[in-house]
Amino acid sequence: MQSTAVSKRNILAAVIGNALEWYDFLVFAFMTPIVAKLFFPSNPNDPSDDLNKILMTTAVFGVGFFMRPVGGILLGLYGDRKGRKAAMVMVTAIMAVAIALITFAPTYQGVGIWAPIFIVLARLLQGFAAGGEFGTSTALLIELAPKGKRGFYGSWQMTGQMAALLIGAAVGTLITDVFTQEQLMGWAWRIPFAVGLLIVPVAIYIRRHVEEPETFVKLQAAQKAGTVRQVGVLEMLRTHVRETLVGMGLVVTATVSIYITFTYLVTYSTVTLKLPLHDTFMVQMAGAAMMVVLMPFMGAWSDRIGRRPLMIGSLLGYLLVLYPLYAWLTDGPTIAKLMTVQIVVCVFVSVFFGVFSTVMAELFPAHVRSVGMSMAYNIAVMVFGGFAQFIVTWLIKTTGSTMSPAFYVMFGVTLGFIASFFIRERAHEEHLDA
Repeated sequence: MQSTAVSKRNILAAVIGNALEWYDFLVFAFMTPIVAKLFFPSNPNDPSDDLNKILMTTAVFGVGFFMRPVGGILLGLYGDRKGRKAAMVMVTAIMAVAIALITFAPTYQGVGIWAPIFIVLARLLQGFAAGGEFGTSTALLIELAPKGKRGFYGSWQMTGQMAALLIGAAVGTLITDVFTQEQLMGWAWRIPFAVGLLIVPVAIYIRRHVEEPETFVKLQAAQKAGTVRQVGVLEMLRTHVRETLVGMGLVVTATVSIYITFTYLVTYSTVTLKLPLHDTFMVQMAGAAMMVVLMPFMGAWSDRIGRRPLMIGSLLGYLLVLYPLYAWLTDGPTIAKLMTVQIVVCVFVSVFFGVFSTVMAELFPAHVRSVGMSMAYNIAVMVFGGFAQFIVTWLIKTTGSTMSPAFYVMFGVTLGFIASFFIRERAHEEHLDA
C-alpha cells in the first residue's frame, strides 16, 4: 500500500512540476495577441498592423529558446551527478523567478523600451529552466517505473505538458468570459501568469519530498567506487551520436506539434482566420483534454505491443491527414471546422506523445540519460520550435498563404517519421540499465 502511495507521489512530483513549467512557458504563446499590444510598439507606417506586433512578440518567444540548450546541459549534468530530485527542485525555483517577472512587468505605455526588456529577461530564465525539465523529470519517471510499465510511466511526462495546455486554455477562456476587453488589456491579462506563480510553492514542496530512483542511487555508488566514471557533454555526444540524432528527429515532430498545432492555434485562428478568441480557446481545451485522457492508455499499450509500431503508425497517419485537413479549414474557416481538424490531429498526436518520452529515455544509459535527453531535446527545440511561430507568421505575411502552418508541421513530422525507423525496440527488456 505504501509502495503504491510512494509511486503515485513520484508521478505527481514529475507531472505537477512539468505542468507548471509548460503552463508558464506556453501561456505566453496563448496570450501573444494581448502581450503584443501591451509590450511592443506599433508599425510606424501602419499603426493598425497587428502582424508587426505579433512578429515582435513571437521573436521574443523564440529568444527563450536560445537558453534551452544551456539549461539542458547544465541542469542535465547536475541531474546526472547530484540527483533527479535536486535538479527538479532547482528547475522549479528558476521558473518561479521568471513567472514573477512577467506577472509584475510594466507595459510599454508605462516604461517604454524597458517593458520588452523585462519580457526578454523573463523568457531567458524560462528557457534556461525549461531546458532542464524534460531530461530530469523523464529520467525520474522511467527509472521509477515498475517492471513492464515504463511506457505507462513515461506517458505522464507529455500528459503533464498537455495538462498545462488544458489549464492554460481554460484560464484564457475564463478571463475572456469574465472580463471586458478594457479590463483584459488593463490588468486581467496578468491573471494567467499569477495562477502559475501560486502553484510554485506546491510544486517545490512535492518535488523536495520525492524519492531518488534506485537506478540513480546505484549509479552514484558505482561512481564513488570508481567502476563507472562521470561523462562530459562532448564525450556523451561522441559516444552516443546515433541516439542523439534519432532523439532530435523525434523531438522535431514533438516541438512543431506543440508550438504550431497547439499553442500557435490561438494566434493563427484569431489573427489569420479571423475566428473568435473565446471559441478558439474552447477548441484548444477540447483537443488538450482528449489527449490528457488518451496518452496514458497509449503508453500502457506500448508496454504490450512495443514502441515502434505505435510511433511509426501514428506519424504516418499524422502526415497523411495534415494537408487535406488544413486545406479544408482554410477554405471557409469556421469554429466547427477548426474543432474537427484539431480532434483528428489530436488522435494521431496522442499516440505519438504517449510513447515519445519513454522512447527518448530508452535511447540513453543512466549515467548520461538526463543530459543526453536534454541535449537532443533542446537543440532540436531551439532550431525548429523556438522561432516556429515567428517563421510561420512571416511566411503567412510574405506569401499570403494560410496553409503555411500545415507545411511547417508536415516538414517536422517527416523528420520524426524517418527517425522512428531507427528506434531500437526496448519495450520488453526487463531491466533498462542492467
